[in-house]
Amino acid sequence: MLALFRSLLWLYPAAYRQEYGEEMLAVLREVQTEDRVKHRLDRALSCSHEAAGLLRGALQEHLRAIYAPQGFSVFSSRRIAMRSEFRFPKTTVVLMTLILLAVMAAIEKAKAISQSVPHSSTPVGPLQPPYVSIVPALLMALAGVCVCGGLVWAVLFALHRSGTQRLCDLKPSAERRSPGSLLG
Repeated sequence: MLALFRSLLWLYPAAYRQEYGEEMLAVLREVQTEDRVKHRLDRALSCSHEAAGLLRGALQEHLRAIYAPQGFSVFSSRRIAMRSEFRFPKTTVVLMTLILLAVMAAIEKAKAISQSVPHSSTPVGPLQPPYVSIVPALLMALAGVCVCGGLVWAVLFALHRSGTQRLCDLKPSAERRSPGSLLG
C-alpha cells in the first residue's frame, strides 16, 4: 500500500515533492496504521480515497505550476494546498495579537486587584467561583424549556387525537347542490 502511495508521489512536481514528500508519507503511514483495524472493504475504500486525493493533488500542482506564473488563478476555492507561505490565514496574526493584548490586560488587572486588597493575616474565607451561581440558573432554564416543550407536545398530541387535523380536508368551496337548485 505504501509503495503505491510512494509511486503516486512521483507524479508531483519535484520541488513540491522535495518540500512536502516526507510529510505526506508520514500522514499516509498514519492512515495506513489506522486502517489496519478496519475491515477489508473499508481499507480498500480508504486506499482508493487516498490514491484519488494524491492524483488530484498532483494534477492541481502541475496546473498551478503552469498557470501561476502568469497570475491566472486556476482554482477558485479558498482552500489552499500545502504552501509554506500560506500555512495560516493572514487574519491569524491579527487575532493572535488581540488575544495577547487581552491576556496582558487581564494580567495587569489581576495585579491591580491584588495590590488593592490589603494584606492581612486574617483569613478571608473560601471564595465561591462565579460560575457556581450560574449553573443552577442554567439548569432551571433548561428545566423550564423542557417543561414548555412537553406542554406544547401534549397540546399537539391532544389536538391530533381529537380530530382537528381533519379540518384541512374540508373543502368549503365544493358545495353539494341538488339538481333542482340549478333551475332556480
